[in-house]
Amino acid sequence: MNKRLITLSVIVGLAALSRLLPHPPNVTPIAAMALFAGAHFRNRKAAFLLPIAAMFLSDLVLGFAVYGSALLKSQPVVYFCMLTAVAIGRLIRTNRSALKIASPTFGNAVMFYLVTNFAVWAWGALYPRTWSGLIACYTAAIPFFRNSLIGDITFVALLFGGFALLERFFVSLREQPRPLPA
Repeated sequence: MNKRLITLSVIVGLAALSRLLPHPPNVTPIAAMALFAGAHFRNRKAAFLLPIAAMFLSDLVLGFAVYGSALLKSQPVVYFCMLTAVAIGRLIRTNRSALKIASPTFGNAVMFYLVTNFAVWAWGALYPRTWSGLIACYTAAIPFFRNSLIGDITFVALLFGGFALLERFFVSLREQPRPLPA
């Protein structure tokens, strides 16, 4: 296993573990971790599986310790959003400039807000299944969306910026071009 893969795996694992630390609601590194994995892992399977596995393990710990149940009804939607974030990260693999990272970060946060809150409205009992119920659900979620943006922007900067610095100082962490076929 090469140093780059080990380092990336440790970063993803630490990001998932940080969910277990006290934090404001929705200020977590999860979306940033998924974008980061998609953008940095050369191996497509690793890019998708590592963040999902890390999320699943931290969900198990949080589920039993905090919620009294390992799995919540809305989790498949959250996992779908994570997989989408990894796929979005794959799109910026070859050009990880600040602007190329900022747009997907914001777009992913909007997608997560729209999709997960639609699921809360559709499957939950908190809001009537009417147009006004959907609007009420999205309105009530605005503070969480703000926190998601704060977390996503902060952790994207830390993960992408931190790893860029590591690559600058440790040549062995830089992605090597694939050898040409013989």
